Amino acid sequence: MLRVREKRRAIETERAFARLAAVEAAIIALDDEDLLDFADIFSDRDPTPLRDMAEVEMRRRNISL
Repeated sequence: MLRVREKRRAIETERAFARLAAVEAAIIALDDEDLLDFADIFSDRDPTPLRDMAEVEMRRRNISL
């Protein structure tokens, strides 16, 4: 039973990492205007991972709100 649970957790973790990578790739694929719009949605809220990803990409592109 323990091995089945470990295997299931490993699969769930792999899926979570794949989803995270897909989200990051989608943010990177946005053009500048869309990235700015996306970042603007999160600009006046508490920090979130999506906001952090958008800010990192904006810094990389040297753009700001």
